[in-house]
Amino acid sequence: MTVFEPRIIAMLCNWCAYDGADAAGRARLDLPAQVREVRVMCSGQVDPDMILKAFAAGADGVMVLGCKPGDCHYKEGNLHALKRIVLLRSVLKPTPVHPHRLQLDWVSAGQGHHYAQVVNDMVETIRSLGPLAVGVSREER
Repeated sequence: MTVFEPRIIAMLCNWCAYDGADAAGRARLDLPAQVREVRVMCSGQVDPDMILKAFAAGADGVMVLGCKPGDCHYKEGNLHALKRIVLLRSVLKPTPVHPHRLQLDWVSAGQGHHYAQVVNDMVETIRSLGPLAVGVSREER
């Protein structure tokens, strides 16, 4: 029997969260291999369709990580992301996608330790929920 290893897509804001991930790497912090990072210019650029496609393609969890409120390089992009995530979670309620499979968090450029904590927590959350039974089968991965 194989151990379940989740597949998580993390969409990282170019200006803060991506630099936070880089800081975590430079500090040689323990980062999970199960997280695939996608660099976006702003968390507000992440469309709900991108998230749904990630789940349909076999992701067990999706994270959107952006600048802290008030620090967005595009002024209110992260607030738009917050509104979209709240709306998307309500749309996903009747589906097999548990709300904890979709996470939004804020990571500043110098917060490598916070980035490491957030992604490690997400991996443990998804492990406890088990594989997502939507989209691509585990054998097709």
